[in-house]
Amino acid sequence: MNNKISYLLNTVRCMHRCNSVLTPKSSATARKHILWVGRYRDPLENVNFRKLFLNIFPSLHGSSLRFLSQETGVFSTGANIQPEKSTEALVSEQAPQSSLELEKLDDSGSFKVKHVVDHSDPFFNGLQKCTCPCDILDLASESAVSIKHFTNCLTAVWRLFKNLSEDQQRYEKQLIFEHPAFVKLCQQLLRDSRRMTRGDLVFSLHAVVSLGVPQNTLLVQTLLRVCQEKLNQLDNRCISVLATTLAGLDKDKNVSALQAGLQLLVEQRIPSIRDIFILQNLMKCMGKDVPVFLKKKLEMAVLKQIDHLTFPNALRVFSALVAMNYCSIPILNACSKKIQENVHDAPFRQLILILEACYNLQYRNVKLFSALADYINSTACLWDKRQIILFLSAFETLGFQPSELMGVFAEKVTEDPEFLNLKNLLIVLRVYSRLNYVPRGQKHLFFETLHSCLNKYLPQISNTELLKAVYSLCILGYLPHCALDELMQKNSRGELLLSDDLYKEQKEMMLRCVKACMELDSPSFTKPAFVLTENFSSLISLNLRKAREALIELLGDENMFRQNVQLPYKYHIDFEIRMDSDRKKVLPIAATDDHADSSVQRLAVLFVPLSAFCVGTMHPQGKLAMKKRHLNKLGYHVILVLNKKFQEMTNEDAVEFLKGKIYSENAFSFSEMTVQDNN
Repeated sequence: MNNKISYLLNTVRCMHRCNSVLTPKSSATARKHILWVGRYRDPLENVNFRKLFLNIFPSLHGSSLRFLSQETGVFSTGANIQPEKSTEALVSEQAPQSSLELEKLDDSGSFKVKHVVDHSDPFFNGLQKCTCPCDILDLASESAVSIKHFTNCLTAVWRLFKNLSEDQQRYEKQLIFEHPAFVKLCQQLLRDSRRMTRGDLVFSLHAVVSLGVPQNTLLVQTLLRVCQEKLNQLDNRCISVLATTLAGLDKDKNVSALQAGLQLLVEQRIPSIRDIFILQNLMKCMGKDVPVFLKKKLEMAVLKQIDHLTFPNALRVFSALVAMNYCSIPILNACSKKIQENVHDAPFRQLILILEACYNLQYRNVKLFSALADYINSTACLWDKRQIILFLSAFETLGFQPSELMGVFAEKVTEDPEFLNLKNLLIVLRVYSRLNYVPRGQKHLFFETLHSCLNKYLPQISNTELLKAVYSLCILGYLPHCALDELMQKNSRGELLLSDDLYKEQKEMMLRCVKACMELDSPSFTKPAFVLTENFSSLISLNLRKAREALIELLGDENMFRQNVQLPYKYHIDFEIRMDSDRKKVLPIAATDDHADSSVQRLAVLFVPLSAFCVGTMHPQGKLAMKKRHLNKLGYHVILVLNKKFQEMTNEDAVEFLKGKIYSENAFSFSEMTVQDNN
């Protein structure tokens, strides 16, 4: 039965191909049947099709394809190439360009081609009425008589094709490649490639490549070769289209040679480009491998046009800079300002892409992050919970704490935890633990809800996922007893740390932290009267030399403090200072070293990097907060010093800063402060 249906469908296809020339509009009906019923076959498997591109075209062209080396004279920027032109080509080039015009990018980032209709030509009126690619091919087989007709048909086919769904594209592609008019159209392009106008040439190449014609076919390689010959004749718009096309091709001799020539041409043309759309597209297509000096030239060209920046262009410039792997703070600041003003117009996907771009470029702009977080928080009722999780995950990778949004989402979790599958649960645990956020007023309920969800997945959770989940909860100071018991059992059986595990060291660190939390965060733990310490090393890092000199000047003697102190549980502090109970006087280390004295205050001075805090604040991230909490349990008062800010101080300011931290009554309280960002 299946064989009969297959034969029937093949017969329908043959009748469709045979009648397409006589009935230009019949393909729409046939397409509806074949599109959803016919079994998909890769059109490139068709023997006749392969013969067409690999065998017939050489005989039509008259010679085999020649590859162009990078030494070809076409790349000399002063060359004027005058190939033979037909009367039609000469007339066409007297027009503004061709009947094709480039529109701005759509949301997918692909080119949109609009057709300038010549109302005196019935062909173009018919082209505008076509609703599917096969209708265009039917029209081409019936009415196309000039190069202009063929090139416009091809680009119109691509315009309609790219708007189809993925499933529809697969079947429509089969119909296109099997259509007799498509074969004729490709033959015509090959014959007349050297007579095309520059606009028709680059748009035809873009359409052919985008439709999936193999790169190693004679058609694509010939169009690439002709583009090399006409490279110096291309205007800025055509250069942008060609750059987009080459970005989607694999490296071969023709592509590499054309890219090299295009790079030289772009370098020469940059001062003349006034369209920020073309500039950002060139940035995206040239990629990260272009020389730094060319990146800087593109940057300066964009900055000259920055006053004309629109919201859609601001979004695309972000992705263009990522593609070029170039962090331009002035451009990003301008784009960020434009995005903040129009954040309500940005769709979900664009917001995520902005945050991902900031991460890839290592760009931190607290105003931008806050604007995005406030917008998401104010419209939280409109977002799906899983979308909010993706937002929170993106903020977490940036180290930014959207506290209000995290509070609102915590309420959603406690109200309805059923939406949390295992994957989402692990993301939530990671986000809240790293950003060190505990919801106010519902801390216990929030932890119990997450713990209950984790217990539900214990029978199916992997060893690594279990370790990550327990580690996250422990960082927040909560001990999930059921999960801890399961984890310790797996560890005793040797199932957690395998000898060939690539992440063994990371897992060892996480397990060590979990064990420390089990002891220090246990309700039964009491502060020890005496903590055994040892000097880790007499050598001091370059980053701490300035701090050591400031302490000597402040305290008068290096015996008044200890450096590089190693504590139990693998904790390390940069400097230890001991003071009397009133915090008025610093005591010598030797006098209080060998006995416990409740009247002695122990200070732990930690010089920490900016990355240990949430972006834009002095709010410690999870691991630093856990260390501070545990040092407090061991009897230390912790002083956190931002190392970058300290290194920028003069020696006098550094001494005064430490004096205020050590002797002040508020020396041991930790208040948040704003840290300057990129903006």
